[in-house]
Amino acid sequence: MELAVKDTQSVLSVSRIIFGRDFNEGLIHQVVVAYSAGNRQGTRAQKNRSEVSGSGRKPWRQKGTGRARAGSFRSPIWRSGGVTFAAKTQDHSQKVNKKMYRGALKSIFSELIRQKRLIVFENFSLNSPKTNLLVKKLQEINLKNVLILTNKIDNNLFLASRNLYSVDVKDVHSLDPISLIAFENVIITVGAVKKLEEILS
Repeated sequence: MELAVKDTQSVLSVSRIIFGRDFNEGLIHQVVVAYSAGNRQGTRAQKNRSEVSGSGRKPWRQKGTGRARAGSFRSPIWRSGGVTFAAKTQDHSQKVNKKMYRGALKSIFSELIRQKRLIVFENFSLNSPKTNLLVKKLQEINLKNVLILTNKIDNNLFLASRNLYSVDVKDVHSLDPISLIAFENVIITVGAVKKLEEILS
């Protein structure tokens, strides 16, 4: 299987096992949901009636006052009482094994190639960390909403992209499925493709 390299007008041979997979929507959905769940903080917490501060004494006697009966100052129906179904900290992470995760990435990359949304460059870098330079470079190839994948993070490229909402720069080691499907196009360097084949094989 061959991919066109845009800047050198050459071709790059890649593994069909990795970049020629069928689209597996169910697997991708499962991995994306699990990845999103793992990013949740899960740190919110409230106090129920047993945890909130206050006396344990009965506010007034059961009968004879004419008032509604009450057993605790900490009742959820009282002001400054506990919360009825208090939220607690919890771990939302879901287990996804390596085979599933790699399979989802292979499926996403294969679909990007089929839709001609994966553009390969021999080298994609900037001489200085200027956002304007990156914007011009992307305008030359008629791209706006783009993820740039490199073998190693290019500092100039990373700094130039920080102020652009529709552009992100990642290396292949920090790649995640949500970033891959969130952008319209993906620019990837030849070095990143080779490293990706090592990781996913």
